[in-house]
Amino acid sequence: MNKYYYDLHIHSCLSPCGDNDMTPNNIAGMAALKGLHLLALTDHNTSKNCPAFFEACRRQGIVPIAGMELTTAEDIHIVCLFETLEAAMDFDAFVDSKRIRIKNRTDIFGEQIICNANDEPLGQEEFLLSNATALPLEKAVESARAHGAVVYPAHVDRQANGILTTLGGMPPSPVFTAVEYHDGGRIAELCETHSALAGLETVICSDAHYLWDINEAEHCFLLDDEPYSSALVRRRLLDKLAGKECGI
Repeated sequence: MNKYYYDLHIHSCLSPCGDNDMTPNNIAGMAALKGLHLLALTDHNTSKNCPAFFEACRRQGIVPIAGMELTTAEDIHIVCLFETLEAAMDFDAFVDSKRIRIKNRTDIFGEQIICNANDEPLGQEEFLLSNATALPLEKAVESARAHGAVVYPAHVDRQANGILTTLGGMPPSPVFTAVEYHDGGRIAELCETHSALAGLETVICSDAHYLWDINEAEHCFLLDDEPYSSALVRRRLLDKLAGKECGI
């Protein structure tokens, strides 16, 4: 068993609200400086910067996780994390077909930059990524899980796009095994108010849009990583978030 310090909710320069300095290599480099071991890239409704992110993390000795912050039709944010890059890119193609096409206004929303492994721009996403998709919550979760993802509500302690604020509480369906908080200091308060949160695996993440927002080495998982490989660590983490006995 070893400790793995993490941040599982980070936006790159592909998210319109992400700073242009949030390139894959800058993210990985800052995370390494902060002593993190596990990092997930979760851009809005896309995983197109995950291939470059994987390469950047490997250079820094960080275990990368391909992810997405999906916006449901109800305007709820959910985090989708994948065991393999290939699964994430397959889901990216599926979500792309469910997006509502609104031309991005870079002067209002910001640029949406797709990078290669050297942080060189490959192009920009033409249509806005941060708006709601056509996928209702249950269908979004079902579809992500069909692609092998672990799925859980993002930043439930926030007003904007949080499942608690939008629905008034945790729904009876779909059933979640984990939940994300931005402010770990609110966990006890929200578990008391919303009993359905109690007993769920908890992650505390930055939702970073700027390099300085990335988590410090404060929150960790204890994972069985023998015989070591990044793929095994990734699997152990996702199994833990899915409620399986693979970590403590």
